Amino acid sequence: MSLSSYQSKRELLELENLTWLVTGAAGFIGSHLVEELLSLNQKVIGVDNFLTGKKSNLDIIEAVNPERFKENFIFYEIDITSAEQVSNLPTVDFILHQAAMGSVPRSILKPIDTHHNNVTGFINMLVFANSLNVKKFIYASSSSVYGDHPTLPKVEENTGNLLSPYALSKMTDELYAEVFSRVYGIKTVGLRYFNVFGPRQDPNGQYAAVIPKWINATLVDKPIVINGDGQTSRDFCYVKNVVQANILAALADQSETKNSVYNIACGGQITLDELAKTVQHEIGAYLPNLKPKILYQDFRDGDIRHSTADISKAQHSFGYLPEYDFISGIKETINLLCKI
Repeated sequence: MSLSSYQSKRELLELENLTWLVTGAAGFIGSHLVEELLSLNQKVIGVDNFLTGKKSNLDIIEAVNPERFKENFIFYEIDITSAEQVSNLPTVDFILHQAAMGSVPRSILKPIDTHHNNVTGFINMLVFANSLNVKKFIYASSSSVYGDHPTLPKVEENTGNLLSPYALSKMTDELYAEVFSRVYGIKTVGLRYFNVFGPRQDPNGQYAAVIPKWINATLVDKPIVINGDGQTSRDFCYVKNVVQANILAALADQSETKNSVYNIACGGQITLDELAKTVQHEIGAYLPNLKPKILYQDFRDGDIRHSTADISKAQHSFGYLPEYDFISGIKETINLLCKI
């Protein structure tokens, strides 16, 4: 399936009014899903408890498309770790489950909170999805489930020893989804995200992701701080690719997805040194007097040394094809920030 095929799916959706439940709707990825679905004239039920999500993300969506936001979006401020609160949500066609407590370092410091939000909340959403007999339950997994498996690129069938409570929580979710599919017949698809980045990603706090943190540091003339020697590499994936993957996976025939898990990435490999230089170079177009500064410190516990994805399974199963590579994604992210 090509990008034109994804466009054809978008055009079909504009003619069919379905109802989608997005958990973590005020978060980084969730808010982009809400925005895309509303642009396609879909009805969207948004769920968030604002543990990490921000109301300002929903305000941005409302400003972009106020009419559809008012007509087609309903928001519930609830905690999905409460089965009672989840059970009171309305009937929907699809569930896109994005809500989670992210960050490997945070999970090492707060393993109980990580389990409570990422596993208990996940089970509650699975039970709810099963009670409604939804068309498909799409959920966010993570590249962290590959642990210390040395083979590159990462292939879905090969995982190693898990290196953090966060990774354990995501692997546990995958196992629960597999069992619920087998026992109850619920249709599930897990998407293993690889280092997603883009607009609305929070740059603040000790658990901020590397790209928004480094962009923010550069904009205020502070040094970029690299954990390790700079040769650690990642497969950075622009958020609009993730939005595409969620919608394609939801609309794919069940025979194509088969209650499985899929890598969602670009299939590339960028070192932290390369990332830092790219961020500073792109921002330099807006700040010509910028003087790049980089500091190195110790490696972080739980971090994987190298990570790049084989995305062929998602391509073959439901036509996932990244619209944005790393460079085009970072350019758009910085362009939007610098124009504010």
